[in-house]
Amino acid sequence: MVRKFCERFNLDYRFIKFLFVGALNTLFSYCVYSLLLFIGGHYAIAVIVSTVLGVLFNFKTTGVIVFKNNDNALIFKFVGVYSVTCSLNIIFLKIFDMLGFNLYFAGAILILPMALISFILMKKLVFVRKSV
Repeated sequence: MVRKFCERFNLDYRFIKFLFVGALNTLFSYCVYSLLLFIGGHYAIAVIVSTVLGVLFNFKTTGVIVFKNNDNALIFKFVGVYSVTCSLNIIFLKIFDMLGFNLYFAGAILILPMALISFILMKKLVFVRKSV
């Protein structure tokens, strides 16, 4: 059903899976963060642990579910792409801030473009399909 929808509107099926996996990854990271706060952890530790575990979880789910790739050696490229997209997000937020935009609104505006940039970088630099 989703695949036919993608074909009908000329969408990359992997990008749609990427968005769904991103939602799953966000839920996972937030649950880890919340659990650590619930058991009495400091918020800074909760953020660090949930971020590290979130990136590792995201690496596996994005690699396996979206790109059908289970190569653990790609983790360094994956983290590199995350670093690039995080930096771009901060730069764009700074620009929006300088222009007087509400940062909550600016962050919401940037969600889809950052997801698209992340997907393209993952597809072209990390989980590259090898031609046979």
